[in-house]
Amino acid sequence: MTFSFPQYSRGIRPFMDGSEISERLGGVNQSGVRNHNERLLMSMLQRSGGMAGSDMARRAGLSPQTVSVILRKLEKDGLLQRGDPVRGKVGKPSIPMQLRPDGIFAFGLKIGRRSADLLILDFVGQVRAQTRKTYEYPVPDDIFEFLRRGMPALARKLTPDQRDRLCGIGIATPLELWKWHKLAGAPTESFRSWKDVDFRKSVAEFSPLPVYVGNDATAACRAEHLYGADKGLRDYAYFFVGSFVGGGVVLNDTVFQGNQGNAGAFGAMRSTGALGESRQLVDVASIHLLESRLRDAGVDPVALWKAPHNWEPLSRYVDPWLGQTAQELSKAALSVCAVIDFQGVVIDGAFPEGVREELVERVNRYLASQDMRGLIAPVVVAGSVGANARGIGAACGPISSQLLLDKNAGLSVF
Repeated sequence: MTFSFPQYSRGIRPFMDGSEISERLGGVNQSGVRNHNERLLMSMLQRSGGMAGSDMARRAGLSPQTVSVILRKLEKDGLLQRGDPVRGKVGKPSIPMQLRPDGIFAFGLKIGRRSADLLILDFVGQVRAQTRKTYEYPVPDDIFEFLRRGMPALARKLTPDQRDRLCGIGIATPLELWKWHKLAGAPTESFRSWKDVDFRKSVAEFSPLPVYVGNDATAACRAEHLYGADKGLRDYAYFFVGSFVGGGVVLNDTVFQGNQGNAGAFGAMRSTGALGESRQLVDVASIHLLESRLRDAGVDPVALWKAPHNWEPLSRYVDPWLGQTAQELSKAALSVCAVIDFQGVVIDGAFPEGVREELVERVNRYLASQDMRGLIAPVVVAGSVGANARGIGAACGPISSQLLLDKNAGLSVF
């Protein structure tokens, strides 16, 4: 099977630095091609790791012969590979099947308040190449130029065969970005230009790859669910604390995007300000508040982003921010669990691992003292993907849409 489609090799506008890379970005357009059973088996391998065909047949409720045929087809297509034989049981050693890392690739673009990240993700969630652009605030022309130049630069780090397996571009961006100028400290006019941006049309001017656009916090949730450490949770609320706090929802072991792709918009949850005024969670539990604390103290907040793995020099400012953020997240956790009986709450963000662990500990401490009448206390745990979750989650969009099973789309579950 070839992964290059003729319609993607005609009339392609060359990139700045030559057409060779452009021609190799024809990619894999698998949307609507993989049937339910193929997606089911690949999703099982993605969630559980390598498995023998007999075990997959038993879990999927399919005949061994049917599973064998599908696995051979997926292996021939280069999406699966055979693992090492498992010995020690009666009979012949079993040979598990597993996802082939080089089976498919996707670009992921995260548009953030202070920076944009562009990366290439493989089938097992490994970042193969990445680049970043920093700015005072995002402007459409600058972002699309960054994407236009960055894609061929990153693609050159892949082999020609790997480039042939690029399947799409995922873009993770805050919902209604043009309304965020006050929080971003940017001129109104600069942000208003985002209102009329058609991402797919803009990208189509320089790339034939299909484009998937989604909420940045939902993308982070997808990255955590697909590639984060197993927490044994099928249903949970996910909070991502970035410049602006947001979130996502996982139901039935699948990220639930909602009617308009905005499920888990926890940043808009109601809270109360210091004077009793009505506020949103984004106003009381986001990193931009920590930036304000630093500015007020005469400290350049750029230190938060220049040393993303070490905030220890800023601990005197981080500690009170952690206290407020933990208190607000604990209240938000109880609110979302009053609507949906989540098994747990997962918290991650664009901060060092130690800050994340401290935040989770404080949230659990606050929850222990709250009125739980009518509620079952959720398990609150730390996420594991970290600051890169939004870019990784963006790249997950094309991969999961084309090859994996969405169990919240009316399909059977396993």
